[in-house]
Amino acid sequence: MPCPILLFNSTPDPLYTLDARRNKITALVMYSDQVIAENQKVDAVLLDLMAARGRAVGYITSGPEPDRRFFREKEAYYDRLGLSLTVFFDTQRRPQEAELNLLFDCDAIHLPGGDTRAFLKQLRDCDLLAHLADWAKRGGLLIGASAGAIMMTPTVALDAVFTDEDPLAVNSGRSLGLVPFEFFPHLNKSSYYLPKLLSYSERSQNRIAACRDGDGLVINDGQVCCVGDIVWIENGAVVEALAVV
Repeated sequence: MPCPILLFNSTPDPLYTLDARRNKITALVMYSDQVIAENQKVDAVLLDLMAARGRAVGYITSGPEPDRRFFREKEAYYDRLGLSLTVFFDTQRRPQEAELNLLFDCDAIHLPGGDTRAFLKQLRDCDLLAHLADWAKRGGLLIGASAGAIMMTPTVALDAVFTDEDPLAVNSGRSLGLVPFEFFPHLNKSSYYLPKLLSYSERSQNRIAACRDGDGLVINDGQVCCVGDIVWIENGAVVEALAVV
């Protein structure tokens, strides 16, 4: 399934066509959610990317999972796609080297939804954040849903919109920083979200990709591809696409 590449009215910007020579990231898949049937179009692009890699997907917890309930939900999700969730990686404790090797031997790694800021803290506490970023920059495929997709960006500040806080007051530090824009999922869940994002963008240097459930973004070979109707925001306004190719 071809992935559309956006061109914008503004001056060509590396936010949208990443220099693949400087950004060695092979692939990222950013879902708003993985619940509704409309995600099948994002799934199709993911399967295209996985075709040359394999079927094994590792799972990193975003919070305590003593019963592995969320893991089993994702296990069923990926099984329906013909993929296999093979590794459960618990961020509640520091990993052993053998556990890290198992995780990074996977063909892709899934970052789930949850409490975004708590997830970031856990990745730091178990000393995984830098390892994960390095793995992705060396060609690993990361799949993020909701909080997991936010984690791929420079900051998790936009998580504050969900709790009616000021994103600029969030002092969680840098996240994975694999793309130079911010990501906001679940845009369709409230009419309140878009005005808050527009206001924040007037005070932030980062462009924002706002995503409705069922849509997503794919980073592949240095290009940012939109799957569905992504709303791009910058300097207090929606940035209109010039063309889709």
